[in-house]
Amino acid sequence: MKISVKRQVSIGLLGIAFAAPAFAAPDEKLRAAAEQARPALIDTLRDMVMIESGSSDVAGLAKMADFTEARLKALGARTERRKTTRGAGADMVIGTFEGTGSKKLMLIAHMDTVYEHGILATQPYRIDGNRIYGPGIADDKGGIAVILHSLKILGEAGWRDYAKLTVSFNPDEEVGSIGSGEFIAELADQHDVVLSCEPTGAAPAAKHDSLLLGASGTAIGTMEVKGKASHAGAAPQLGRNALIELAHQLLQTQDIAKSIPGTQLNWTTAKAGTVRNQIPDQATAGADIRLTVPDGVAKLQAALDEKIKNRLIPDTEVTVKIAPGRPPFVASDRGRALAQEGQAIYAEIERPLDITEMTGGATDAGFANRSGKAIVVESFGLAGWGYHARDEYIDTGSIVPRLYLMTRMLVELGKK
Repeated sequence: MKISVKRQVSIGLLGIAFAAPAFAAPDEKLRAAAEQARPALIDTLRDMVMIESGSSDVAGLAKMADFTEARLKALGARTERRKTTRGAGADMVIGTFEGTGSKKLMLIAHMDTVYEHGILATQPYRIDGNRIYGPGIADDKGGIAVILHSLKILGEAGWRDYAKLTVSFNPDEEVGSIGSGEFIAELADQHDVVLSCEPTGAAPAAKHDSLLLGASGTAIGTMEVKGKASHAGAAPQLGRNALIELAHQLLQTQDIAKSIPGTQLNWTTAKAGTVRNQIPDQATAGADIRLTVPDGVAKLQAALDEKIKNRLIPDTEVTVKIAPGRPPFVASDRGRALAQEGQAIYAEIERPLDITEMTGGATDAGFANRSGKAIVVESFGLAGWGYHARDEYIDTGSIVPRLYLMTRMLVELGKK
């Protein structure tokens, strides 16, 4: 079956125009190379899954950094280890390749997982049909594998059609990239295109592989209530119950984000009191906040400040603070055009590729896209599911298509 995808998209910024001819016939050499790379990629996945690398596991993250740095060096990269500025203090790994072309390209993925040390004892690496299970295998060790093996395929083919190609693996994505995000943003601004390699959804959760054009930004909300302690049995009326006031405030603010487009707030944690027989004088609550608009934090803060003026318990003090986290990712028209080019590449191998507009999960594409200087598209990793859960897996049927997508995309970008 011959599939022809015709389009004409002109993008003047950065000198990149996605106006390629209609793709129909696949690049058989790249497809064959992707097929040949499949067993080695599976071996790489196993090796990485066997390295436990939770966001707070500095020793495990050091092993992952050693592993990825060695692989990048073997591919011919100049490597650098950069200590993260906050959090556990693990290393980023940055690999740089110098080429003979004109464009500056960047690939990003993360080495950390959400799992605690010792998880392999209860959640081991295992293969069941076309699924391979293991902690972090999809999110995001599959993304690292796609990068390493795509670059190996292209290196062996002699491809150097870029001015600079940078690979960045960070160790703290699952905790908001609190120590690497600023550097990712700075580095992305030095490049023309950034391809982020978080996973794409696998069946049955997703019908087709996809590329992602939007992801929520994050923030942390904290509410604090100060009351007055007193004996809960002998003189409760002399106290000012911070717990009751907190409950009142949580109820009256729970839907506040519904009136602010592009924001979402959910109160998720709470704490008050230390003993049963004392009216609590302190209470706190925490909120998970998601945003798809740049002024969302300011608007939420203003709305909350106004709402909490309504008190239930007299003489209590209530404050709410919002700490911004990862910025939202909303792809530009240039990013959409690049994703459409990905659809044309998938059409070459007669596979559909969806374009997903937005997800509630946050990714480092937000940092890469913050200034808007680079063209950024997300989800070039393997197809998988069960992220952050007991049965996280990747679909081995996605390995060859995703290697083909990445290698063909890089080759096309080099021609721009």
